[in-house]
Amino acid sequence: MTHSAFLVEDSPPARETLTDALAESADIVTVGFAESEIEAIDWLRNHQKPDLVVLDLFLNAGTGLGVLAKIRQMALEDLRVVVLTNSATSLLRRSCLLLGAEAVYDKADNLEDFLAHCRGMFDAPPLTH
Repeated sequence: MTHSAFLVEDSPPARETLTDALAESADIVTVGFAESEIEAIDWLRNHQKPDLVVLDLFLNAGTGLGVLAKIRQMALEDLRVVVLTNSATSLLRRSCLLLGAEAVYDKADNLEDFLAHCRGMFDAPPLTH
């Protein structure tokens, strides 16, 4: 079964790589993207909820942490969010998980782990926080 993903990523090459990798390795189709916090929130308000949000923390305008906080305010706690960032420090990981992210991966070191997570995430119910 094909699932849908919304990407919050400000780098066009990274979006292209993620779109291809998700489709090829996890049967997940990208249905939209945003480059900023405001664009991400607007998209989530105005479109059908995707099965997955892939979220970068450092955006052209705003932050991924801001997106996570707003998702909670919008009562979308059941939305599955996986963070994929260039700076997955322990403090940022903890902050993301507290704000409702399902998992946090580093783009440089954990891309294969991220894809493995995405391949398996729809086989089991979402984790509760």
